Amino acid sequence: MKILFCSSHEIEPAEWLEPLKKALPGSDIILWNEAIPPQQAELAVVWNPPAALFERETALRAVFNLGAGVDALFRLPTLPASLPIVRLEDAGMAVQMAEYAAHALVRASRRFDDYERLQQAGQWEPLPELDRSEWPVGVLGMGVMGARVASVLAAMDYPVAGWSRSGKAPEGVQAFGGRENLDRFLARTRVLINTLPLTDDTRDLLRHETLSRLLPGAHVINMGRGAHLVEEDLLALLDSGHVAGATLDVFRNEPLPPEHPFWKHPRVRITPHIAAISLRRETIAQVAEKIRAYQRGEPLSGTVSRDRGY
Repeated sequence: MKILFCSSHEIEPAEWLEPLKKALPGSDIILWNEAIPPQQAELAVVWNPPAALFERETALRAVFNLGAGVDALFRLPTLPASLPIVRLEDAGMAVQMAEYAAHALVRASRRFDDYERLQQAGQWEPLPELDRSEWPVGVLGMGVMGARVASVLAAMDYPVAGWSRSGKAPEGVQAFGGRENLDRFLARTRVLINTLPLTDDTRDLLRHETLSRLLPGAHVINMGRGAHLVEEDLLALLDSGHVAGATLDVFRNEPLPPEHPFWKHPRVRITPHIAAISLRRETIAQVAEKIRAYQRGEPLSGTVSRDRGY
């Protein structure tokens, strides 16, 4: 079986192709670029590939995405409408997202920013103790990532709710489902954590209309996609005081332009799209297992629904 490997990132072939070849003996794995002739390969393993891949490789039967988000693939006009897409389901990312969310939540609820200012002023001043009931958390998205985030924070004794289309949630997490229950979910939430995939339904979901329904003194943690958030609306709510702080890992334009007001806003914390990074060893192992299942003719977990967009 001929398999193409195509990534927009510069890779060290020995770190990616050699482990894949070892995990998939008998497969011909080729590093694709626009200089090579069409290979008539059956499968492709990709991360943010160029449109030319699908123009030239017309024999592909499935594509395996090296990440959980597939919105970059859907933006390609050359992507065949019938081509199955299989995404990563974890590969070490869920625990990283839980760590990121926990760090941002604890930093806000335990007032560690205030303690930093007190240190800089040379002041010894214990602040009031934490009352977790005043910090209800709401997690948008109850897939593998969101469910792990919600479970970890619930185990830390914060009141946690999860919202999704289906209304499912792990044990110990209050469940809200469907658009008809989104307002109730937001109205009980002070710390909003976004882990949703980007679809036509979720684009611009974090806007003035929804964010203003959060409890006063809200905090927003965005680990989904930059296009979920209407940045001007968040800035207005920060300036009004209704939103007290934001921790943002993803942005509409990346890298974030140096003139963007988020950089210098005193209540915004920025990281460069690193909340959850696919770990190479775990990613290769998961992709190889999915390809072996494909070769055996078995149903594949992580197959993307074109109707849902994830």
